Amino acid sequence: MVESFLENDEVHNVTVNGDQYRAMITNFFIPELNNHDVQELWFQQDGATCHTARATNDLLKDTFVDRLISRFGTVNWPPRSCDLTPLDYFLWGYVKSLVYADTPQTLDHLEDNTSRVIADIRPQMLEKVIENWTSSLGYIRASRCSPMPEIRFKM
Repeated sequence: MVESFLENDEVHNVTVNGDQYRAMITNFFIPELNNHDVQELWFQQDGATCHTARATNDLLKDTFVDRLISRFGTVNWPPRSCDLTPLDYFLWGYVKSLVYADTPQTLDHLEDNTSRVIADIRPQMLEKVIENWTSSLGYIRASRCSPMPEIRFKM
């Protein structure tokens, strides 16, 4: 997982635009991928504007071909699907709860907390999240999207 805090020349945080996002992909992400076998790797991103720009999708399709899950990607991102992915249904809430546990008062404190929490995530936790997520998909299929009884996930 790559984390990045973007600042301008005056050291103010900035919102990521399409050009900056593509620069991160080109300069950091793709070179890191070159150190790994990515033939079976899928890339997933949400519907943020910088993610859905045609130039961004074209760049990612060059690397991931038909394994791009994104709005306008080769596999379309399901709209308003907040819990259909492990990142959405678990990881972001988990990270946010720990990052803000001590109510960071400065940007440096927030960045330190975020870096620490991300670094502390272990593969075993992610494997369990995938296992629970896969199980929940089974419940969704079986229910044919009707209301389901309470589902409990194990950690």
